[in-house]
Amino acid sequence: MFSLNAQDTTWKKEITAGLTSFFTIAYILVVNPAILSDTGMPYSYALLGTVFVTVLGCMLIGFWADAPIVLTPGMGINAFFTYTIVQGLGLTWQQGLAAAVMAGCLFVVAAVTPLAGKLTTAVPSSLKLGITVGIGIFLSFIGLQKGGLIASDEDRFVTLGSLSSPAALLTILGLLLTLGLLVRGVKGSFLIGMAVTSGTGWLVGLEGEQSGTSLSFSGYESMWRSLDFSAVLELPFLLSVFSLTIIIMFESMGLLQGMLPDKNKFSRSYQASAVSALSSGFLGTSPTIPTVESASGISEGGRTGVTAIVTGVLFALSLFFTPLFTSIPEAAIAPVLIIVGGLMVQEIRHITFNDMSEWFPAYLVIGLIPLTSSIADGIAFGFIAYPLLKLALGRPKAVSPIMYVISGLFLLNYILLAGM
Repeated sequence: MFSLNAQDTTWKKEITAGLTSFFTIAYILVVNPAILSDTGMPYSYALLGTVFVTVLGCMLIGFWADAPIVLTPGMGINAFFTYTIVQGLGLTWQQGLAAAVMAGCLFVVAAVTPLAGKLTTAVPSSLKLGITVGIGIFLSFIGLQKGGLIASDEDRFVTLGSLSSPAALLTILGLLLTLGLLVRGVKGSFLIGMAVTSGTGWLVGLEGEQSGTSLSFSGYESMWRSLDFSAVLELPFLLSVFSLTIIIMFESMGLLQGMLPDKNKFSRSYQASAVSALSSGFLGTSPTIPTVESASGISEGGRTGVTAIVTGVLFALSLFFTPLFTSIPEAAIAPVLIIVGGLMVQEIRHITFNDMSEWFPAYLVIGLIPLTSSIADGIAFGFIAYPLLKLALGRPKAVSPIMYVISGLFLLNYILLAGM
């Protein structure tokens, strides 16, 4: 089914890649419920929803698209759901889930029609490359934060962290070990690095922030019935649907374009991502997207859907071992994120720098993704700037009509959000 030989991979590579992806993204088991619980949603419901939708998403993209991508509730989107849609626009979490379902429906329509292919070809290669590079820098930035190597600062925004702290020292140890294994071509270098770093962390008393978290299934079976469409004709609800649709459609497109080893798998991967996003609201969580941490598994040699399926199986098993996975120190995850981000940044060499109307929009994407901590906002600014620069050069036909529509939608989204 997966044609491992034809894709120059093996079962060992795929399973190792799936393990690596899982341990790299396992923190979502803790972080996503913690953010969603700020809406008033029960923590255990959000945790179960996170697990179930990730298992479903991984199985969809693994079997349908044969792609080594993990679909899980998106970081950034969960914050948008909680702090903008619910706390900002005043929707209840039940209404927010209903808005997520409607956004997922629109995403599915776009993904299963010729519109998906047209969207892909309409986006210039410079912007696609910029998305990859921007995500890479963002990933490294997250890793540096998790590892305590950088910290927030009131005067300089970001500053060097305390290198004498146990977390920072553990991160440096993991970084040196993993890099050493990687440059020597050792198979499973990320997984080995995480295992050794986690074990060392536990020995010195370092654990995950939500270590020991347990599950409760009580009442979750009625989750899908909690969807509330009562505000469907009100402006805050409609704006929530519009914003979520724009974010999940183009963030999924950008992430898949940036990470898929085989771009021929984009169409089915996009469809799987859309169906997974639609299911999120029914299962009780914010929409899923292809997670940037999938790049860790791909870097380990993952090329087929086996990688995603292995990750999905491990998420299902995590229901029984939640305390173990939530005890993994962030300093053990940080080195993988830093290194994978660096590998993704290499794509900058393919951007054409002899035409400012091409490289400057890509530069905005690259810079604003990490600086705003939002992949969607970084993409938006680059997409808005691209046609404006082409118009300034008197070359309006250099931009496809679809690209003008996309840019206009991003601009409209900012205008509507500013007016609320």
